[in-house]
Amino acid sequence: MTKTSQEKNFNFIDLFSGAGGLSCGMEMAGWNCLLGVDANIHAIETFRLNHKNAKGHCGDIANLTIDKIKELTGNKKINAVVGGPPCQGFSTIGVGNPNDKRNSLFLEFVRIVQETSPEFIVIENVTGLLAKKNEKTLNEIITKFNQLGYELGFQVMSSDLYGVPERRRRTIIIGSKINQTIEFPLPTHNCKIEDKSVPAVTVGEALNELKTNSSCKNHDLKSARITKPLDLARIKRIPEGKGIRYKQDEEAYLCEETKMGVNWDELDENRFRQTRYQRLDRKKVAPTIMTNKNSYFHPTENRYLTAREAATLQSFPLDFEFVGKSGSQWKQIGNAVPPLLGKAIGEALLAMKSSSKTEKQPTKAEAKEQHQDKISEIRGGAFRYGQNN
Repeated sequence: MTKTSQEKNFNFIDLFSGAGGLSCGMEMAGWNCLLGVDANIHAIETFRLNHKNAKGHCGDIANLTIDKIKELTGNKKINAVVGGPPCQGFSTIGVGNPNDKRNSLFLEFVRIVQETSPEFIVIENVTGLLAKKNEKTLNEIITKFNQLGYELGFQVMSSDLYGVPERRRRTIIIGSKINQTIEFPLPTHNCKIEDKSVPAVTVGEALNELKTNSSCKNHDLKSARITKPLDLARIKRIPEGKGIRYKQDEEAYLCEETKMGVNWDELDENRFRQTRYQRLDRKKVAPTIMTNKNSYFHPTENRYLTAREAATLQSFPLDFEFVGKSGSQWKQIGNAVPPLLGKAIGEALLAMKSSSKTEKQPTKAEAKEQHQDKISEIRGGAFRYGQNN
């Protein structure tokens, strides 16, 4: 999208920004980033490097005052507050403790929204946020933002539907003070548009683009080497798109000398929790990019992915550079919102801003009635997956 002079005046701040994937996407859509906030110094260094017109603040968000925000943003109007508060308390992979104190960081997000009073809010989190065990937290989120005058919408969005060569599913909450109806972006890939199928962007397409730009930063092939002889021997036997999760995988791909050395009958459900020695498939989208290089292997070469390859699968532009050692880069990439997903969200906000003047706003009584069944409505219609997912 080409930025108009009007869109350049739409400002946002990014809380729990990490390296700035969501910010990168919002800027692609025409928004202007004023500030990124995160407690990780390498992430903020990356943010500063790639968001040269914004400030990067490293520190505990609980200590970030409104006066400091005004100082960092030049006291400019803030049209949107976006961010991804830590999600460990909601994770479906980890313990998923609903009493995790890190969930309270949502309250810091609420505080800053209250103090800055933007027209829009965007919160990104794991799909487990919508789990039954987190209903109390979800109710609290709805209540807090309703009290501040925000209409909320919830959607579990899959990144491959927006041109990202990776299937990453995240809960996205959009709130608006100026719209009665929250509009989420319609899919652009891995779907049908006007009866025409639009395919997903594949791993092969993404890596081919990188091949023509091999001088990119963070593309260190040395760091992607497999150093353990047994790991190398195993991956040499794994076909493209395959890996080891079940006993039949081991029997199909590994010889006696390279077998996993486990008693499959003693494993939970007789399988590994996650596939090991998983090669990506050039004809498909990648699974969710994790925070360490050991999760996946190159489709055809006997090595891990480089940080740049992982970032490319996350849809980061090729000139987006990550700061820190390899492990830190991977953590930043794996924790990021895919920029093209952020772009789609940013464009949806601009569309809502354009349509807000024509909407009839509900009365307080109508608004209260609309939210009585919000939880069941969220679970019933929040998931938007592509035709092949």
